Amino acid sequence: MVAKTLSSYRLTSLEQTIKQLNQENCLIIAGGTDVMVLHKNRRGVPPKITKPVVFIDHLSELKQVYAIKTDLHIGACSTYSELIQHPLIPEVLKKAIKEIAAPAIRNRGTIGGNICNASPAGDTLPLLYIYNTKLLLRSVNGDRLVEIKDFIQGPRRVQRSNNEILVEVILPSALENDSRIIFEKIANRRADAIAKISFAGFLHVQNEMISDARFAFGAVGPTIVRSLDIEQILYGKAHPLDHKLINAIVQEYGNLIHPIDDQRSTAIYRKTVALKLLRYFLETKGM
Repeated sequence: MVAKTLSSYRLTSLEQTIKQLNQENCLIIAGGTDVMVLHKNRRGVPPKITKPVVFIDHLSELKQVYAIKTDLHIGACSTYSELIQHPLIPEVLKKAIKEIAAPAIRNRGTIGGNICNASPAGDTLPLLYIYNTKLLLRSVNGDRLVEIKDFIQGPRRVQRSNNEILVEVILPSALENDSRIIFEKIANRRADAIAKISFAGFLHVQNEMISDARFAFGAVGPTIVRSLDIEQILYGKAHPLDHKLINAIVQEYGNLIHPIDDQRSTAIYRKTVALKLLRYFLETKGM
């Protein structure tokens, strides 16, 4: 049997790459750390890739990191290792990145790939949700800006047309330093392990009153779990929080979170630990 020839493109500019995506339905590969696992075959047999491949990891236009006032712009092909070293990346995001896989994966994997893979256990996603991240997509028709909560629709399901490419990850007001933000991941190991549960919390307190609150949970549903309605209950409330109010918030999320049993953990463990992480964050007085 003659092996089928697979077309591949490694074009010299983002503009050329976008034109190619408009001509063919292609598989985009940046770091390939998720794509190659998804298409893997039995040992010794090439991966099952049926579409032409476009490589984008070399495109300098997709690797820029810069600030506009307090908004942080991250190129979609920035690798985890590059982001750990960059002075503009918030320390809490660096913490999450350091817990992704092993150094070899961090040297290849990209923040755009973590988003487009759309796994509910994606390590950067809870933080990106509480940063109210916006995604800049580009095609021959121009640019489109979409919120991450709308872009990710389910495991490996995203709101991207075949002729679009994710160009930038934008974190509004990420460079403001007057809020308390945490990230916690529970897994079998500190790194090189898929999350059983992850949690990100954000509180902004002004004159001892809460002016903003955001919470996001990973690996407890088909997408990241976040509720604007529950968060708004805390707006205008005195900080430190009253224990009755903390109990009420935890109960609201208890009604919302519905994890599953799988090979990594049980539903009851996930829900119990997720709510304990939320409670710990709400009870912590220091800002």
